[in-house]
Amino acid sequence: MASELTVTLLRFGFLALLWVFVFVILAAMRRDLGINQILRFNSLPGRGKRGASSGAAAGQQKQAPSAPRLPGQLAIVEGPEAGTTIRLSDTPVLLGRAPDCTLPLHDDYCSGHHARLFPQGSRWFLEDLGSTNGTFVRGERLTRATLVEPGAAFSIGRTVMELRA
Repeated sequence: MASELTVTLLRFGFLALLWVFVFVILAAMRRDLGINQILRFNSLPGRGKRGASSGAAAGQQKQAPSAPRLPGQLAIVEGPEAGTTIRLSDTPVLLGRAPDCTLPLHDDYCSGHHARLFPQGSRWFLEDLGSTNGTFVRGERLTRATLVEPGAAFSIGRTVMELRA
C-alpha cells in the first residue's frame, strides 16, 4: 500500500491542480469580458493602404479640399424596423433591445446594450459592447471600435443599418 507521505503529496498535488484550473478559467473569463483591455481604433481591413492609383486621387483631393462633415442620419435598411431613420448629432448612439437605448431595436438576436456608435472628429466609429451574437461591419465581426464610412452596411442581429449624409 501507499505510504501516508505519498497520499498527502497526492492530495496537495490535486489541490494545486484544482487551483491552476480555477485561475485558467478566471483568466479566460477576464479575456472574454475585456476587463482591463485598452480600446484600439482601427479602420476596416484594406483601408489606409495606398497604391499607385490612390496617390493620384490624393493629389486631386489636395487641389479641392472640402471640410469633412459627419453623416446626418442612421438608417435601418433591413430587419424588423426597416425604413426607420434617426437624425444624428454629435452624441453617441446606443443600440440594443433595452428601452433606455438611443435606438431601441425589436430584434431577438440583439442584446440589451448591443453596440455604440460614436463620433470622433469627422468620422463615426462603431463598438460592440460585449454582445452575444456580435456586431458586423461589411461581414467582419468587430473586436474593437472600428471606423464606419457613410454607406457602409453594418449589422446588429438581423438588423442591417448604414450611415447616410
